[in-house]
Amino acid sequence: MKATRKTWFITGASKGIGQTLARHLLARGDRVAVTSRTVESLESTVGTASDSLLPLQVDLADDRSVQSAVDRTISTFGRLDVVVNNAGYGQQGTIEALSDSELRRNFEVNVFAPLNVLRHALPHLRRQRSGHIINIASIVGFQGGYAGWGSYVSSKFALAGLTESLAAEVAELGITATVLYPGPVRTDFLSSGSLVIAQRKIDDYTEAQASLDLHLGTFAGHQAGDPDKLALLIMQAADVAKPPLHLFAGHVANELALQKMQGVRLDIEAWKGSAEAIDFTV
Repeated sequence: MKATRKTWFITGASKGIGQTLARHLLARGDRVAVTSRTVESLESTVGTASDSLLPLQVDLADDRSVQSAVDRTISTFGRLDVVVNNAGYGQQGTIEALSDSELRRNFEVNVFAPLNVLRHALPHLRRQRSGHIINIASIVGFQGGYAGWGSYVSSKFALAGLTESLAAEVAELGITATVLYPGPVRTDFLSSGSLVIAQRKIDDYTEAQASLDLHLGTFAGHQAGDPDKLALLIMQAADVAKPPLHLFAGHVANELALQKMQGVRLDIEAWKGSAEAIDFTV
């Protein structure tokens, strides 16, 4: 499909999925505003400022910093077509062991930062009566049964729920929204820069430690997902007239989603009689 030239705003674009997506977009001629904590990290991985590229140093937890970045994007490129909330990190640790500051920081970056972006991007999209928001969650934001990942899982569930509600709100304005659920993708997500391990560990939780060991050992560097192909999938979803609300990326993501839906169906069927008995009788 031949797509018209678009203007994109991508958070967390100095590495991983964000960086890969930005490179593909620039290669096809789109205009791209990219954010990171430093401009230098963007210039070394994505490129320097040009007619098509706007690197922005942004603190996504700072509302004024986000507003300035969105305003600069509009003043530079004249419009905004696709917003990609990509920035985020994994927080490992059992629910009992995680500190309040660890939990809040994870939600600050994974949930409240996208909300900051949306608050300042939506007025522009609303005036245009067009635009597409893509929130990058994870398959664990749909199927969350992983010991030791409660903070990360719940933050991605929150982002998925946010996207569903957002899609219902903005549909009448000509704006669409997609929540992307990637399976394991071969990026540096399992590195120290993208994965934070709780300071406290409780030895009784052996399943949580086994899961962490598996991710850092067996999975790291061997993830099934190709970041270049994922970038092309995102571009394809942004180019169609009716993009999906839910987009599962990769064989692993699809299989885990189907398993979750089957498990929910079995629970509903097993408890349907008792559950429906709580209603008032007519």
